[in-house]
Formats: sequence, structure tokens, C-alpha cells
Amino acid sequence: MTAWRPPQEIRLKAIGLHWRDGRLLAAEVLDDEGRVKGVRPLGGSVEFGETLETAVIREFDEELGIHVTPSGSPFFFENHYLHEGARGHEIIAVFDVSLSEGAFEGRDSIEFREAHGSACIARWFDLGDLDLDGGPELYPSGLKNHLLRKGS
Repeated sequence: MTAWRPPQEIRLKAIGLHWRDGRLLAAEVLDDEGRVKGVRPLGGSVEFGETLETAVIREFDEELGIHVTPSGSPFFFENHYLHEGARGHEIIAVFDVSLSEGAFEGRDSIEFREAHGSACIARWFDLGDLDLDGGPELYPSGLKNHLLRKGS
């Protein structure tokens, strides 16, 4: 298993929120021992010259091999975080996205690989099961409260 650490620079990221039966599609975030410590919606870094919308579409294509359609304007988070003792800092554009018709129908989880080669699992999570004592956190921190206020 590769030990990932946040880069020591501010990163611009674009992520997509996809809902199925009131549950959010998110990838598991593992600690160095391989335990699930949290989950995050899919997406990733915006490349130079790329729009935010193009970045979220590209990231879903790279990670899951599917086309997504963003809807509406994104909302933004500034995320300061610690991962295994290393500080990270990112600005995140958050889009609502829809998947291609019938994509992953009947599947509870999706296995994929990150760009750096790490194996990942994404599944649909009930917001009520996240950010509880002893349970996985929803990243970025504060996203759950924003979504509950918004009424997603």
C-alpha cells in the first residue's frame, strides 16, 4: 500500500456529488494501516488551463470510466486538514452531477484506481451514518453540515 501525503501547496480541486436513493456516492479514505477513516465525493485536481466543470467531468472519466453531467454552479470550500500528521490545504469546487443512464445500476460499490495507482472503493453513503463517533468522516470537513442546511 502506498502512503499518500498531501502536497505542501494549495490545490484547486473539483468534486461531484451524485445521489442515489438519498445516498451520496463517495470514495473510502484509508489511514496508513488500511482502515477506513473517512469518505469523500469523487473528483480531483484541476489542471492548468482547465475549467472547473471540465475537471470534474475528466476526473469521473479517469476514475470510473463514465461521463457525468454537472448541473448548476458549484459552491466552494476552503479545506485545511491533517492526514496522518501532514497538513493539506485545498480550495474545492463542489458540483451536483448526474451519471449516465443506468451507470452502476444494481451495484453497491465500485472499485477503481487513483491516478497514482492506489486501489479505491466508492459506495453510496447515507449522510446520517457519517461524522458520527467511531464512524467514517465526510470530507471535506463541513460538507455534511452544508448539505443538511441545503436540503440535499
